[in-house]
Amino acid sequence: MKNLILVRHAKSSWEHNVIDHDRPLNERGFKDAGLVSNDLKNRSLGIDLVLSSDAMRAKTTANIFISNMGVNPEIVHLNHDLYDFSGTNLTEVIKTCDNSDNKLMIFGHNHAITAFVNTYGSSYIDNVPTSGVVAIEFDIDNWKNLNKGKTIWTLFPRDLK
Repeated sequence: MKNLILVRHAKSSWEHNVIDHDRPLNERGFKDAGLVSNDLKNRSLGIDLVLSSDAMRAKTTANIFISNMGVNPEIVHLNHDLYDFSGTNLTEVIKTCDNSDNKLMIFGHNHAITAFVNTYGSSYIDNVPTSGVVAIEFDIDNWKNLNKGKTIWTLFPRDLK
């Protein structure tokens, strides 16, 4: 059994004259990431590996989550392939994860996150919002065998406001 927790990066700011990869979070992004991650710290998630896009907005979101949830920073890795919007790279990154990692948490971008949860999860989600979290369980022993799983829960900022 494999479990995947997908997190769309928090709301980013368009006020800075930077390339897309370097765009920071805005005030709402920081608040929503804190709100959602503080709710998650009360769940026993037992995460084995955390992967994040290396884009500023994704890695900042990941840092907020791992700090608030008390995740060991040694299991957190940045992956440029997760700076992906189509979902192709996201799926390939998941399929190449080590099979000793049964609970994987990934911080990424839309359209990739929403496309993935609608392709591999059991519940249709029109749009995973910024700071939104979707957990999917897979009845597999090897990440290479990724197939349709079961959406076991979602947590969006609006659920906590």
